[in-house]
Amino acid sequence: MPRSPLARNARLVSLPLGFAGRSAMRFGRRLLGQPVDLITSELQRRTSHHLFRVLGELKGGAMKFGQMLSVFEAALPPEVIGPYRAALTLLQEAAPALPAEQVHAVLTEELGARWRDRFTEFDDTPAAAASIGQVHRAVWEDGRRVAVKIQYPGAGEALLGDYTQLGRLIRLFSVVTPGLDVEPMLRELRERVADELDYRLEAAAQQTFADAYRGDKQILVPDVVTFTQRVLVTEWLDGTPVATVIRDGEQAERDRAGLLYTRFLFSGPERAGLLHADPHPGNFRLLEDGRLGVIDFGAVKDLPDGFPPALGTLIRLAQAGKWAAAEEVLVEEGIITPGVPLDPAALGSFLLPLATPTAEHTYHFTREWLREEVVQAVDLREGGLLRRFNLPPSYVLVNRVVGQATAVLCQLECEIPFRAEASRWLPGFTEEQPTGP
Repeated sequence: MPRSPLARNARLVSLPLGFAGRSAMRFGRRLLGQPVDLITSELQRRTSHHLFRVLGELKGGAMKFGQMLSVFEAALPPEVIGPYRAALTLLQEAAPALPAEQVHAVLTEELGARWRDRFTEFDDTPAAAASIGQVHRAVWEDGRRVAVKIQYPGAGEALLGDYTQLGRLIRLFSVVTPGLDVEPMLRELRERVADELDYRLEAAAQQTFADAYRGDKQILVPDVVTFTQRVLVTEWLDGTPVATVIRDGEQAERDRAGLLYTRFLFSGPERAGLLHADPHPGNFRLLEDGRLGVIDFGAVKDLPDGFPPALGTLIRLAQAGKWAAAEEVLVEEGIITPGVPLDPAALGSFLLPLATPTAEHTYHFTREWLREEVVQAVDLREGGLLRRFNLPPSYVLVNRVVGQATAVLCQLECEIPFRAEASRWLPGFTEEQPTGP
């Protein structure tokens, strides 16, 4: 992991410089009469490739931000999806592993000089690389297969520096993710740096989920074995990543993954008092016994009273077309500022993306639907409604999870009984709220 702020900033600065060069080349080709669509596609392909290669190599906040962007692949126009998907693979392929001697140094510092005595086996080759750490397979002293998550040295400095530099490059991301407002996502990541770096917090959150879902026939969360601030050891979890199901899964597998994914995210606040706030498909596995396995609890939100009732209430009011009542709820929650009454059509366009999947007993999530909603969001931004939009801090993470989870369901292109899950877990969605596991 490159630790020098100067070196990291130089790599990030290369992104807009490369984009400027490609834009100049695009202008030259237009003068020579090449088709505009072909030129634009080539510009997006090269920009995506360069962007995700650099983000993957740097790890840290750069890679974490790239992973967050990858969830919204389903919202891209068809002509961009191919190059974008190819570039996303570089987030893992371009992330070289931490050398074994550095891994051992971290383990010695965190677990003690005789750390090897706590394992009967330890694989020096990482099984997975992430934004601020990598995971190794091992066997614990009691015979359990475990995952050992080790934080990269210098991860904290890299996270803070990357988010500052990425904030200066916001316009570049509009080329790769047209219509997506990435600035709030980057701001929210920056605010959670301290939580991400302390594996003790992640261990507590994971064990809370593991206890809440213990014995569940549909959801499995691995137990925590031991932890320090920079090392986290948990039980190993096999299975097919949901990211693989998105790419290769049959429809029945997609539907099951989508249903259990939705059920876990919806039920977490009530059952564990926490919301899993990193719904990236790489954090979920379909197990051989049909259950959904869940990993990576570095990002969670405390919701001890469950989801805010306003969320379910707004969905119900939007379905009924009660726009005045919906506006009152939005004002009461501080989501929009008081002012001139809103146009019902604009308010409908704002709320119906939340309400549409719950209108019927089942809903088929598709990439085409998500792209239409992204176009609508761009239109709203150009109008007056979002000028009154002021999302309170308590809703920021919930809003991000809802958006990212919807994008994953559209990547799966699954058909699931979404209305029943909303009725079961979202307070306010029905007049008499049935809840419980």
